[in-house]
Amino acid sequence: MTSYAEVIGDPISQSKSPIIHNFWLKALGIEGDYRATQVTRDGLTDFVRKRRGDSDWRGCNVTMPLKLDALLLADELSDRAIAAGAANLLVLKDGRLLAGNTDVGGVFQAIRPLLERGATRDITVLGNGGAARAALVALRMAGFNNVCLQARDITAAYALALEFDLLIQPRTFDNPIESDGLINATPLGMTGFGTFAIDIHKMPAAGWVMDMVTDPIETPLLKSASQKGLTAINGISMLVEQAAASFNLLFGQQAPRLLDPELNGLLGA
Repeated sequence: MTSYAEVIGDPISQSKSPIIHNFWLKALGIEGDYRATQVTRDGLTDFVRKRRGDSDWRGCNVTMPLKLDALLLADELSDRAIAAGAANLLVLKDGRLLAGNTDVGGVFQAIRPLLERGATRDITVLGNGGAARAALVALRMAGFNNVCLQARDITAAYALALEFDLLIQPRTFDNPIESDGLINATPLGMTGFGTFAIDIHKMPAAGWVMDMVTDPIETPLLKSASQKGLTAINGISMLVEQAAASFNLLFGQQAPRLLDPELNGLLGA
């Protein structure tokens, strides 16, 4: 049998991870496969139990709504998974299930050029789930904590702000964005999900918006940002970065990043 890995979540049909990983497998001549498998929260425990007994299974990437639950099923957690309180990767090594978080590095690589240009005084993060936690860990790695959480569950947002020692008081979703930077760490704007009119008219002209949604690539939020003249960063750059780290852990080889232009063409980026 051919070894394989996969991405799991609910829904999962929108995932671009199979395109990325199978492109790299083919480019490197690795005999393997990468799939997308729909797994619900109720079905996650049984899924992991069955995969543990499959000698061809290398592991899986984990997407919503399973990132928090995945931690509880692992035998060992990486430092970043612990810090984020969420796992986007499960890898089977010598019979032990290891949980990691490559989202953190993906966000860090995507926002680092924006922070290095020195014009960002404050950042708003939308959401308080696993993706938001990864963004907060990445910002902590960059030494940046002048962050405001905006979320529907304001109580959870306050708890998260306290945990990450954020300097700005959380706000509810319906408040206009007033910061220099904005990271959407929710599924809002994703195909099949509802949209929410994020008010960005108070953001400064030199501001930037990053959307972690990858389907569609140009979300309504990014369209609004471009129309306002803000720097708009889609989720593909982060997705490819986290996928490259995952690929190395799943298949034991470095992703061929010199082929990024060709890969971006396949992804429509």
